[in-house]
Amino acid sequence: MNRFTTPCFPQFRCKLAALGRRKAGRPQPSAPIDIEAQFKRFLPAGAPELPNDGKYRRNRKFPFAMVFWCFIWQVLKPRTSCREVVRQVQAFGETESLRYDESTSAYCQARLRLPESCLRKALADSAAAADRLSIRGVPGWSRPVKVVDGTGVSLPDTGANRAQYPYPSGQRPGCGFPNLKILGLYSLSSGAILQFAEAAKLTHDVRLFKNLWPELKPNDIAMGDRAFGAFFVMAGLPMRSVDVVARLHQRRLFDRRKARRIGPSDWIATWQRPAQRPTYIDEQEWNALPAQIEVRIIYVRVRQNGFRTRELWISTTLLDPIAHPAAQIAQLYFRRWDMELCFRDLKTTMGMEELRCRTPAMVRKELLAFLVAHNFIRGLIAEAAATHQVPRDRISFKGTVDAARGFHAAMRRVLSKHKNRQLRQRLLEIIARDRIPLRPGRCEPRAVKRRPKPYSRLTKPRHSYRETPHRGKRKIAA
Repeated sequence: MNRFTTPCFPQFRCKLAALGRRKAGRPQPSAPIDIEAQFKRFLPAGAPELPNDGKYRRNRKFPFAMVFWCFIWQVLKPRTSCREVVRQVQAFGETESLRYDESTSAYCQARLRLPESCLRKALADSAAAADRLSIRGVPGWSRPVKVVDGTGVSLPDTGANRAQYPYPSGQRPGCGFPNLKILGLYSLSSGAILQFAEAAKLTHDVRLFKNLWPELKPNDIAMGDRAFGAFFVMAGLPMRSVDVVARLHQRRLFDRRKARRIGPSDWIATWQRPAQRPTYIDEQEWNALPAQIEVRIIYVRVRQNGFRTRELWISTTLLDPIAHPAAQIAQLYFRRWDMELCFRDLKTTMGMEELRCRTPAMVRKELLAFLVAHNFIRGLIAEAAATHQVPRDRISFKGTVDAARGFHAAMRRVLSKHKNRQLRQRLLEIIARDRIPLRPGRCEPRAVKRRPKPYSRLTKPRHSYRETPHRGKRKIAA
């Protein structure tokens, strides 16, 4: 019998019914690790696009939606193990009368089933959202500027990883780690990673860059270091209506006597197509390039304290000195350092320097999870900068990660939508106030003060290595 029609309690019927309506209207946590409330607005409605969980989806303890957000939560905290994620899910389950097994097997299998295409779609959507929130764009430029650069990460020493990503040169078998090379393309206006390409350590940057050309739209400006000042890039991208700004390659000889001077340190040079075709370009692509191109060469003397480089030779396809003054292009190239800081945030702050998955398929998913979480943080930074009129590059990335994780726990306990909005505004205010101090001319040497432990180097595989008893021990005089 319905409790509201029980004759014993007719006087409480109206009060209990009203209480039931109020409880039903309160927002409830949608997942054991509910960061979805903070970051889902950086994805389109209905995203992430996850497939059906299958025939036995009612019995799955880790559906795809939960696994996606648990994966993002895991990479936002450096070196978080799968066991810590499962313990978080277990703690939530106890409050909802749900029991989860202590083993991490179910969560690891669920991550393995998570489609890689879902993570790639989330990467593109989160980058687009961060760009929309970056209303200031790149100062002095009305065109989108996209920066390309490469870096490397270390992988667990497993047979599957070694087969696809070999050791660096000089490493003995069993004594090193497979290295994965990543070439990232990111937006200079928001700092979000747009797309990436991955390969073995010794793969040429331009070979990987070819895979990212579909991400470059007409009217874009692509910027990179010396490796991208090759003839193939400087001639191929303008055919797609994309301009290039890159540092002049150290092996290209520039004769100012054969160039046309257009400014005090500004020339227009003519480059001939090399006679020898690079190995990373097929013959059809090579023959489609023009026989010669005009390239603008700009010389810049660097006088800023803390910079190791004292002079720069910049090559670009922006040939008009009136529309694009040399000083403006030089300032744009100096901002390429933001890409190095972006990789530092990923590898040092978020802990992506050493990936932990043991197969190439899971390595790619873990890498994608890091990049999606990075874009979510960039979206928060862009939103805080736009709301409180603060320069985006002055906001601390590490402070934003700490604030997002701290407010996540508080926002989960709040049931009122009004209070949740207040916490949201307070979070953006705290992020905007946590600014990096201006330190002009500051020098940061690449040196370590704390000494490492005096352990011996592993020069043989671990199963056959035997430590020398007296190594590393100081002799005591009698």
